[in-house]
Amino acid sequence: MKTQSLRSWRRSIAAILLAIHLLSAAPTALAEIVVVAGSKSPLVRLSREEVVNIYMGGYRRLPDGSTAHPLNLAPDSLTRGAFYRLLVNKSPADINAYWARLVFSGRTAPPEQEKDAASMLERLDKDASAVGYLDRRQLPRTGATAAVRILFTLPEEDNP
Repeated sequence: MKTQSLRSWRRSIAAILLAIHLLSAAPTALAEIVVVAGSKSPLVRLSREEVVNIYMGGYRRLPDGSTAHPLNLAPDSLTRGAFYRLLVNKSPADINAYWARLVFSGRTAPPEQEKDAASMLERLDKDASAVGYLDRRQLPRTGATAAVRILFTLPEEDNP
């Protein structure tokens, strides 16, 4: 009798832990990440290929001659992890290893880092060449269209 109640208790605990894991992973899985620039930026829209090239060190000068200065969120940011997962299907560890190889070879430098969404928005407002990414829910509620310009949306099927 005690063995059955112990098994039942373990199953209940396992179900609760699974539910907690699924709930904690849900915001990342459902994230809609937007690539943005400040209102002073000459950029209007970016293609997926351009975003990949900007964030993976392919180039910083766009075909139209505009400069794109990429900004990253902090390494422990869930938005950063979701961004790279949706963009190039790489984990934060994979991205760190990728950039370590590029930096070691002297090819290019990784995107500059901002500590949070607020500092990212502040930097975008000051630097016309800056490009960043945020979870759509992190955009300012009032005057969002005046503060930032959405250049690209991930997942890609949401792009017009």
